[in-house]
Amino acid sequence: MKLYPFDECLRAVVRHHLEKGATFYQQFNCAKCGAKQTIDVPNRFFTHGDCQECGGRTDIQKDGCNYMLTFGIG
Repeated sequence: MKLYPFDECLRAVVRHHLEKGATFYQQFNCAKCGAKQTIDVPNRFFTHGDCQECGGRTDIQKDGCNYMLTFGIG
């Protein structure tokens, strides 16, 4: 997964959330094993994340991240 600067992602998700009603989930790649991770807490960004695969801790703010958007129907 391609990673982007933390602040750039944060600005984008806030815009989608406020302007379009999207729900967002933060994603990152584990710094230890490289596994793609999606944080299951909606509409919040974290500076650090723990890998569900290997237990490694990633500094998301330093390493970068991505996000997933979901939109309701109707």
